[in-house]
Parts: sequence; structure tokens; C-alpha cells
Amino acid sequence: MIKKVLIANRGEIARRIIRTCKQLGIQTVAVYSDADQNALFKEDADEAFHIGPSQVQQSYLQLDTIIGVAKQTNADAIHPGYGFLSESPAFAERCREENIIFIGPEADILRLMGSKIEARKAMIAAGVPVIPGTDRAVGSAEEAVQFAKEIGYPVMLKASAGGGGIGMEIVHSADELKKAFENNSKRAASFFGDGAMFLEKHIQNSRHIEVQVLADQHHHTVHLFERECSIQRRNQKVLEEAPSPSISEQLREQLGRTAVIAAEAIHYTNAGTIEFLVDESEQFYFLEMNTRIQVEHPITEEITGVDIVKEQINIANNQVLSLKQEEIVRKGHAIEVRIYAEDPIRFLPSPGKITALELPEGKGVRNECAVASGDTVTPFYDPMIAKLVVYGENRPETIDKLEVALRQFNIEGIKTNIPMLQEIITYEAFLKGNTQTSFLTKYYQPNSGGK
Repeated sequence: MIKKVLIANRGEIARRIIRTCKQLGIQTVAVYSDADQNALFKEDADEAFHIGPSQVQQSYLQLDTIIGVAKQTNADAIHPGYGFLSESPAFAERCREENIIFIGPEADILRLMGSKIEARKAMIAAGVPVIPGTDRAVGSAEEAVQFAKEIGYPVMLKASAGGGGIGMEIVHSADELKKAFENNSKRAASFFGDGAMFLEKHIQNSRHIEVQVLADQHHHTVHLFERECSIQRRNQKVLEEAPSPSISEQLREQLGRTAVIAAEAIHYTNAGTIEFLVDESEQFYFLEMNTRIQVEHPITEEITGVDIVKEQINIANNQVLSLKQEEIVRKGHAIEVRIYAEDPIRFLPSPGKITALELPEGKGVRNECAVASGDTVTPFYDPMIAKLVVYGENRPETIDKLEVALRQFNIEGIKTNIPMLQEIITYEAFLKGNTQTSFLTKYYQPNSGGK
């Protein structure tokens, strides 16, 4: 049984993992960079070790250094969180070589689903609908233009490796595609070490719906229902809710079944998320699989009562899933908003010292916060500094609670996207649940006072 876990991450997700480990009586080891010398997650852990400079390439991506700390502290498991090394096959393989449990899927699954092209092939073989697109990497801008002629514009250009919206761009013409291809290929090569690109038909007026799955090592797989993730900016999620307010019960059941089929087809283990695009006629298509815990996992926990981090650890311990599908029941409604340290009008990062911080409180209010008053937000990492999660008996009640909580969320010294979030939840389209992936582009006008 796992007795000590090293968390190969930082910020709010490190704090989240530590919290569950403490509840399970598991010791924790944090690793931190220069910039995180005074970070809250470091103080939360039983032990903490410095691993390098502030730059991620010299700290949180240093596989050998992190493995070395795990061995030094006799940690028998590593939880990678999300981002950084969480989807690295090389990291998972090294853990196995060193007899350290990697709390996630096997390296070959990370490799398979880490390639969007190979993932498409696997889903086609499993009978899961995929978006029309290329079945291999596109070698040049000219080849991309030729394929786009066949499927028709607009098309979505994507990097085969990586995630987080990096290397993705919607293009509407051959000239746009040529320019976008070169730029995004270079960017993907810089971020992921792989500049391979492919094309998909862009599904207009689509919704982004994802399904949380859990799978143990004894061939049991379940889903924990879906999350609505359509409100995005630059392909990065801003607000998520569960369940989705925009789909029928028939589609909800179909998506759940399909997600389980997809996970079973690749012999998946641990927590993962199958992401779909749904068009206006409720036809759905496989988008990708995230082979790790998601940023937005708390809203699923709120509506199901399942501690996903606990289940991850139990699965890594070779235990059988604690719940069967028919025992998993959803109740109520939950919404998560991501609090970013950024200018809500110009969308520029806003690093600096937090001079005051007051978090909202109350029944159904959950804060996943990485910072405290007096902390300095640096430019070295993703600008998300907190997540505000609100739960209610129904969607209108949850939206009302969210509106109050956002007003109570006071942060001074830096700019945040809270004004943008406050405005979004006043829009008639949002209140009606009409949240397509084009939502912000279509509706958000800074300081417009709601629409």
C-alpha cells in the first residue's frame, strides 16, 4: 500500500492532492522551484525539497531530479497532477524502472493518447465517432491546403502532441492556413518537441462536453457523468459546469456509454477524461483524451460525492473500484470558474504582489486557491491562481450563489479576470445554457454590463 506520495506539481493542484493524502494517512513530499520558495503547497506537505530555478524547464520538468527526490525520501508513489510531466511516457517509464508507483495510466497509454493522430485511429477502431480529418501528420503547408480543399473550410489546425490549446487555430482560407501552419508547427515544436500537425473539419456552433472516467486494474470502468466546458478563450477553458445544461438525457447516457467503451478499448487505467464536440443536431465526435486529472474535476466531485484523487490512489494501489456504475448518482449542479492573474480587458498576465485576499465563504462554496495575501504572482507559470467552485440544488440556485461568491472574492495588488466572470454569468445566453465554444467571441464585450 502507498505510504508516501511525492507530488510532482505545484499550486492549487498540489494542495488538492495533499489534502486527500492527509485524509488517507499518507505522507506527502512537495518539490518546489525558486519562485515557489514561500508557496502554500510547500507548507502543506510533510516534506519539501528544492528542485531548481523558477523556469519550468529547469525545475518542474526535470525528470531525473524529481525521481532523485522520490528515492531520497523513500516515496513509494508519485502523483503528477496535471500539466508538466503528467502525460509524459518517459516519466511514467522511469517511475516503473525505479519501482515507484506512477499514479496514472501506463506509459504506452500515455504515448498512444498523447498523439492526437494515433488517438483518432484508436477511437475509429473502437467505433467511436471522430471528426473528419487527416489520419496522419501533414508534412507541409501546401499539403494542408490541399486537404482543406477536400473537407472544406473552416478547418481546425492542431498540433498532434501536447494540449492546452497550444498549436491550435481555426482557419478560413488557404492564405490563413499557410501562415497558421508554419507558426503553429514552430510553436508546437518549441513547447512539445514535436511540430507534427494535422487537420480536422471545424464543427461550427459546437459544444465542448467531456466525460470523466475511472478504470481499475481489474477491468472495471465507470463514468462519473459529463461536464460542460464550452466557455473558452483561445481554446482554454474559463468556466465549467456539471451536469451540462445543454444536452438531452438521451445524449447524456450515450456519451457516458461511449466514454466507457473508449476507455475499455485501449485498456485504460486510473482517472481520465474523454472529450467530445457536440453539434447543433446532437451528433457527437471524439475530440481527445486527457490521461490525467483535470483542472475542472471538482465539479464532478460535487455532483457525485466521489473523491477523484482518492480513487486515483486506490487504483494505483491495485484496489477494485469502490463503486459500480449503477451506484453512481448525480445530484444538484456545480459550476467552476478559473481565477486568472490577468487583465480582463487586454488579456495580458498581471504578475505582482497580492496585497489583500479575501475568499468567499458559505454553504456550497469551495475554494481551490494557490495563493495568500502577501504572495507574489510570478510570470513563470500559468496565470491561474485559484478556482472557485459553487454547488447548489439546481442550476439557477448555483448561478445565484456564484454571483454572490464572485462579489465576495476580493483580491488586491494585481488584476484578475473576476470582472469578466461576473459579466459572463449575466448574459441571457449563459442563463439559458446556450454555451457554445464560440460563446466568448460572440458575446463578451469588456465592460458592456451584460447582454
